[in-house]
Amino acid sequence: MAVTLISPARYVQGRGAMKELGAYTAKLGKKALCLISAGGIKREGTTIEKSFDGCGASVTFEKFGGECSRTEIDRLVKLVGEKGFDVVIGVGGGKIFDTAKAVAYYAKLPVVICPTIASTDAPCSALSVIYTDEGAFSEYLFLPANPNVVLMDSDIISKSPVRLTVSGMGDAMATYFEARACVNSGAGNFCGGKVGVASFAIARACYDTLIAEGRKAKAALEVQALTPSVERIIEANTLLSGIGFESCGIAAAHAVHNGLTVLPECHHMQHGEKVNFGTLTQLVLENIPEDELADMLDWMTDVGLPVTFAELGITDTSREHLFPVAEAACAPTDTLHNMPFEVDPEMVYNAMVAADALGRKTLEAKFGEE
Repeated sequence: MAVTLISPARYVQGRGAMKELGAYTAKLGKKALCLISAGGIKREGTTIEKSFDGCGASVTFEKFGGECSRTEIDRLVKLVGEKGFDVVIGVGGGKIFDTAKAVAYYAKLPVVICPTIASTDAPCSALSVIYTDEGAFSEYLFLPANPNVVLMDSDIISKSPVRLTVSGMGDAMATYFEARACVNSGAGNFCGGKVGVASFAIARACYDTLIAEGRKAKAALEVQALTPSVERIIEANTLLSGIGFESCGIAAAHAVHNGLTVLPECHHMQHGEKVNFGTLTQLVLENIPEDELADMLDWMTDVGLPVTFAELGITDTSREHLFPVAEAACAPTDTLHNMPFEVDPEMVYNAMVAADALGRKTLEAKFGEE
């Protein structure tokens, strides 16, 4: 197995980057389908349209159906064929990115990803997470190439809801711990190779950046201030985590996230929030030293990530209610089996319950609440 690292062809991050969307898109095609939400059109539509002025390409907005499902992907692939679009743009959040990437793949077109939030590492990856129409995890769609362009307007992102960027920190924090598990187990990465020095260094840099900048960035974001710490967190959430997870692999944290999608009460939670609880569960499974676990719980609670069932919206904590989560996390096709030791549903269930207990104790000690 060869060492393999993959990444988007071009990554652009900075203030006002959205104004360059048309110029970057025009290098790939002349008739763009822009997948975007109704709110996205209202907020960014004029800027996007102006970015296409004089660039020799046109853009047509198409409202996202709300779920990255086979139904929505098929609908859009049909539309691309009927209207003759030759490039796909995804503007908005993670499910829009994943849908745009899947549509571009099936239509054999280039794709430009333009996030207005930094809530996941989805923008940079050659991967789409497919859900059912009802919002439950269905499958991973592995793509042959990463996006042609990922464009991050940090000024727009700094004005997005703080919760979304914090959720992105939760998704990104899993990167290093899952990479470490894959290195220790010898598991392959998402591109069919093994983890190299550069890939693992990027995953570690993601962790280091989150620890050093996360608290400062949250404070700045709460007053919509774009500071160097915010820029670094945007890069960690998107580029470092994106390359890190894909070129190193994932393990228990994301498997537990997938398990949590079987609970309807968790559907309102952000991807990174559920992944964060998965990270805490993985660290319990690994039985890391007590001081390291305390440090992670301290960071998670400082930036506002969920560490308990209650924070995830789970009120029924009976074994009967939670054990299906553990069973789903251990599905034969999921990534929990990338851990460096054998894991079964009983172990996952117990680790989740213990993670919740540790989270409650931490919240009580810090904030006087459970």
